[in-house]
Amino acid sequence: MLRFTKMHGIGNDYVYINTFAEQLPQDLPALARRMSHRRFGCGSDGMILIMPSQQADFHMRMFNSDGSESEMCGNGIRCVAAYCHDRGLTDRTEFDIESGGAIKPMRLTLDEQGRTASVRVDMGAPVTNGPDIPSTLPGNPVQMQPLTALGQTFPVTLVNMGNPHAVTFVDHPATAPVTTAGPILEADAAFSRKCNIEFVQVTDRAHIEMRVWERGAGETMACGTGACAAAVASMLNGFVDRTVEVSLPGGKLTIEWSEADGHVYMTGPATFVYDGVWLGEE
Repeated sequence: MLRFTKMHGIGNDYVYINTFAEQLPQDLPALARRMSHRRFGCGSDGMILIMPSQQADFHMRMFNSDGSESEMCGNGIRCVAAYCHDRGLTDRTEFDIESGGAIKPMRLTLDEQGRTASVRVDMGAPVTNGPDIPSTLPGNPVQMQPLTALGQTFPVTLVNMGNPHAVTFVDHPATAPVTTAGPILEADAAFSRKCNIEFVQVTDRAHIEMRVWERGAGETMACGTGACAAAVASMLNGFVDRTVEVSLPGGKLTIEWSEADGHVYMTGPATFVYDGVWLGEE
């Protein structure tokens, strides 16, 4: 038996396991695949472990629904922060979480009941150099470089926000070929570790809309690191100002790329859905 909590960040849903209290099986990718299955499991975009850290206050490990491990999850790390505070692992509203070897500072805003209303995450400085994405596409930054899928050319701007993203600008995200071109672009030979693909529309200098095809999970309702990457790519190309509201199918995030320190700051909610007990399989 394994206790878990289902949470989501604007529709990007994961099962969360508090390893301070629970003992994990050895095969974590298999557990992630079983628990995440939309028909035979809990149903989620993946599994996130809340763990001790030697470098920060907490450590987050994130597995996609296909069992692959990813370095970072923006919506997931907000939920980890909310869990740690609201479930009594800390009484502080400012603390650090380690993910993928990087330390991310959290700042929580509480509601009248003292529970987390929103989380502001210092996502660090974006990486824009081609080889560091990693990608074979040239440039620092890599801007509007062509990739092809289904006989169509997609100019992409690359940003790494703890994991790799390729942002392409479209007229309307609702009609963009997310589920058809997305998996082809994800696995393009230009990306040695595959890539998350964002389809972005700039509506004005303070607002963008997007859909995302996530590496290892497919299309999701939201992607926090993807929203950061989409905002940075929009700023690099001169389409928007330094703070934008990003609309995704599951909700909205506020993204700021600070001129003062060069860091990207993401602000958004984290929502508890239910607690459960995973009984395993016969």
